[in-house]
Amino acid sequence: MFHRPRPISVAPSKPPTLVVLIDVEEEFDWNEEFDRAATRFEHIDALERAVDTLATHGVTPVGVMTYPAVESKDVARRLAGMVSDGRMIAGTHLHPWVTPPHDERVDRHNSFPGNLPVELEDAKLERLTARLEERLGVRPRIYQAGRYGVGPNTSSLLEARGYSVGMSVNPPFDFTAQGGPDWSNYGPSPFWFGAERPLLELPITGAFVGLADGAAGRRLHQFATSPALRPTRLAGMLARLGVVERIRLSPEGQSVEDMKRLTRALFARGERVFVFSFHSPSLSPGCTEYVRTADDLDAFLGRCSGFIDWFVDELGGETKSPIELYDALLAESPPA
Repeated sequence: MFHRPRPISVAPSKPPTLVVLIDVEEEFDWNEEFDRAATRFEHIDALERAVDTLATHGVTPVGVMTYPAVESKDVARRLAGMVSDGRMIAGTHLHPWVTPPHDERVDRHNSFPGNLPVELEDAKLERLTARLEERLGVRPRIYQAGRYGVGPNTSSLLEARGYSVGMSVNPPFDFTAQGGPDWSNYGPSPFWFGAERPLLELPITGAFVGLADGAAGRRLHQFATSPALRPTRLAGMLARLGVVERIRLSPEGQSVEDMKRLTRALFARGERVFVFSFHSPSLSPGCTEYVRTADDLDAFLGRCSGFIDWFVDELGGETKSPIELYDALLAESPPA
């Protein structure tokens, strides 16, 4: 899936580093079938508020953007303003069903860009990259596959198109039941890949934590969430008992304490790079299950602020953009 993946050794003495990722995408119902006409993007005010909130904590997030996010000239102008004044780093987020050319059937399998024929995946990547460059005034160097759907050709396409950082690995989630990749055997550690030049993969931070962690935790969680046992809610019981719990470093569905627990566990295992992420529609009440009201949004932003403050002030961490981290790791731990 990745050309020549090589691990990165980060010294335990290094302070932990936090990267903040926002999936800047159109508003669509996650529970419905994919729809090429679902391209509305009306939460730019909420997104700018979130970016400004992050700035007060010294964070410059990367915003990986879909094609519909920059279709409106007014929205694109405001996104370009955030990028040009340094409040946000621009990246690419490929949702195949709303990215031209529209030569494939719209279905669940094709919603993972890595499942497309190589010519079509490349054509969509080039159209989206060019559109972002045209609208934002910068050519993006950071990529996230829609639905975390990296495929066998993605690595070489990113290398050919001049990308430097991938952010598509999403441990410990397994999307094979929907036709997507299985990230359950991947860890949250960054790694180099690329055949001719080094590219950096920054996995989304997530893991199984508890008394049973690592491979044992993965097996136990898979057993508890199997179709036969799902109605028993065994997975929830195991989480409440502290046996095993799947946590993603995100304010979407996770409390500050959840995110601290995950970070402490991974820090103890030697991890020093963490990716905190969420989807931009969650900033608009009613767009996702995570934020239904204005009060929910205040609480959502409060979780962002609370975790970042803890990470910097108590864990002794620092924040970086993916490109800053790429440059630092290339100098400190260059690929063989």
